[in-house]
Amino acid sequence: MASLRLPALGDIGIVTALTHLRVARPHRADAARNYDAILAAARVAFAEQGAEAPLEEIARRAGVGIATLYRNFPTREVLIENVYVTEVEAVCATAGEAENLAPRDGLYAWLRRFVEYIGAKQPLAAGLNRESTAYLECRRALYAAGGPLLERAQRAREVRADVTIDDVMRLASAIASGHFPRADQRDHVLAVALDGLSAQAE
Repeated sequence: MASLRLPALGDIGIVTALTHLRVARPHRADAARNYDAILAAARVAFAEQGAEAPLEEIARRAGVGIATLYRNFPTREVLIENVYVTEVEAVCATAGEAENLAPRDGLYAWLRRFVEYIGAKQPLAAGLNRESTAYLECRRALYAAGGPLLERAQRAREVRADVTIDDVMRLASAIASGHFPRADQRDHVLAVALDGLSAQAE
């Protein structure tokens, strides 16, 4: 994985920085409602059926015609990327909330949210082009969101000094991609892994 410069949360608007990757939301009220409804329906359909969920069914769930779906999102890939970007924006936004917690607690709370997100989005991920600008910039945004939380915990000597954000994200991604019969089993494995990041574990 390529080395990434990790700006502090205060240096850039991480969520704002991703907005250019999305199809612009229409200004007209009825068109904006259709746009939102399509994204919401696509999010559910992709989670249930994977990236090959029928676009006609997504349009039906959204209460719009297939022509309206294509007018907003011209291809399946564009729709998938827009769902992915909006979900990544939500995960990045929670990093700001995590800064209100104690350093290690904040890092761990955000990583749990990240693991939940990755686990839920595995069906969607199959339809993503891993070389696309959207995918690469979303990955960068996730690193930029988690990096300051790790650094804060390290400054407080609550997390090992030799741990990098790449280590942490790879660890969390591996756990998220595992197959656990129940969410509590996944959470237990994550808790054990996170305990290994503790400064006391050095």
